[in-house]
Amino acid sequence: MSILEIALASQIWARRHEKRQPKFLESDGLKILQRVAFAFLAFTLLIAGLNMAAGRPQMLAQQSVPLVTDR
Repeated sequence: MSILEIALASQIWARRHEKRQPKFLESDGLKILQRVAFAFLAFTLLIAGLNMAAGRPQMLAQQSVPLVTDR
């Protein structure tokens, strides 16, 4: 076999065995967005439930911070 025949056979074999990439559809993006939103919501509810079970609701500030007025 000549080099040209080997190259041609190799190209034909590669094309037969290549895997095509699936095309990205808009519905795929919507599914991804829904899954991310669901995971965020589930994680938020899990943390809130654990805080409630521990008896300490999550707050930004538990008591007011005194302001320093004289410097």
